[in-house]
Amino acid sequence: MIGLMSVEFTAPSIAYSALSPMLIVFGAAVAGVLVEALVPKERRGAVQLGLALVATVAAFVAVCLNHGTREVAVGGSIIIDPPALFMQGTILIFAFLSLLLVAERGLDPSGDAFAPSASTVPGSSEERQAVADRLQQTEVFPLFMFSVAGMLMFPASGDLISLFVALEVLSLPLYLLCGLARRRRLLSQEAALKYFLLGAFASAFFLYGASLLYGFAGSTSLSDIADAIGNTSGLDPLLLIGTALVAVGVLFKVGAAPFQRWVPDVYQGAPTPITGFMAICTKIAAFGALARIFYVALGGIRWDWRPMMWAVAILTMAVGTVVALTQTDVKRLLAYSSIAHAGFILVGILGLSQAGLSATLFYLLAYGFVTLGAFAVVTMVRDSAGEATHLSQWAGLGRRSPLVAASFALFLLAFAGIPPTSGFIGKIEVFTAAQGAGASTLVVVGVLASAIAAFFYVRVIVLMFFSDPSPEGPTVVVPSLLTKATLTIAVVATVVLGIVPQPFLELAEKASLFTR
Repeated sequence: MIGLMSVEFTAPSIAYSALSPMLIVFGAAVAGVLVEALVPKERRGAVQLGLALVATVAAFVAVCLNHGTREVAVGGSIIIDPPALFMQGTILIFAFLSLLLVAERGLDPSGDAFAPSASTVPGSSEERQAVADRLQQTEVFPLFMFSVAGMLMFPASGDLISLFVALEVLSLPLYLLCGLARRRRLLSQEAALKYFLLGAFASAFFLYGASLLYGFAGSTSLSDIADAIGNTSGLDPLLLIGTALVAVGVLFKVGAAPFQRWVPDVYQGAPTPITGFMAICTKIAAFGALARIFYVALGGIRWDWRPMMWAVAILTMAVGTVVALTQTDVKRLLAYSSIAHAGFILVGILGLSQAGLSATLFYLLAYGFVTLGAFAVVTMVRDSAGEATHLSQWAGLGRRSPLVAASFALFLLAFAGIPPTSGFIGKIEVFTAAQGAGASTLVVVGVLASAIAAFFYVRVIVLMFFSDPSPEGPTVVVPSLLTKATLTIAVVATVVLGIVPQPFLELAEKASLFTR
């Protein structure tokens, strides 16, 4: 008879207070699923919106209460430290504002931005009946909250397994949300399919790379991988190949070249509120995870992966800037602008210093307000077919609606990095950090890319204010208070972060040191 061996088991420290922002959002997402099952259809939308907004605010308060915390939780799987808290707070701010755009129902006479019934065939009698019945796709809200929960977890993950789980939790709901546009359903579904297929490949790259890093270090913990690198003489092929594959998985999420092919199609086809949400929050979460991986786990081999990342940053800035020159659709233009800005943010990360991380955090905050405001304006310019996104339709917009056109012009100037906008301060910070780290080549390329990008931003401004409007051109639909509030906050933040950035720069500086 074989006796049972006694095994001692030490329960991991959960640290519920440190995890409370993520737990609140996960709880709200699960509660949203129950709302879909239990609340009558006519009241479901208001309940879902209220639940999502309250949970987002509560999670942000929890982040503020955790200010200054350095906690290694759940056996090292989650690390709550100042960089993670800064990014979590930023994600929650933009998630709250994105929710206001998602809930907007005053722009489209047939309802909100989402298909009334996702399961119906585009153009079918069932879809027409769903539109006539003014059905509302309230499942959007729990999907949105699950994605936010994954985004909160991604930059706080302390090992490769939790990184992968967070990556999938934030991605899977987005694949669905991208295919739910009310207008141009086929384009929306095509975007969702492309995003899903390419995202699955990227996840496979990440997982394979993580397995190779585990084979090298014997652990999935980022700090253990760093220790294994410090104890290794010479370079291990498992380490180098694993690093490259993990980088592919995360760089896909930020839309860096040469992994950017999905960005313009998905940004164009997805419902615009979801496009704005993805363009900001996914970038913040993915850059947070990228920085933690390369600063914490792989800092000991920086001289080996640095040339690869330099090449990616240069290619990203070049592709985003040059291809944007040829775009005639506003959403695709903003998509290539997003690619170029991913390159600028990589320049900050490649500063490989506390100053570089601080500059990156500030840039993400500033870029978020500008991007969300730009997509809020896109939702308001409409014709009988829905959003009017062809650039020719924006001719003379400054005469039709001077205030909206001026807001969009402000955001374009911020994208270009023109003072006194937040974009100017953000670029100065990342370029200064890179220059201090000896990355002069990246700075030169970044400055040249910014100069070229200014051309197509100014081109849109000239089109809006100095071209004659077409008689049958689109109109600017007056939105409800939800979109007005989002646009106002974005305009004010863009100006304030450009004129008085010092408090926010100091906050980013205090939040720029990772915990191992």
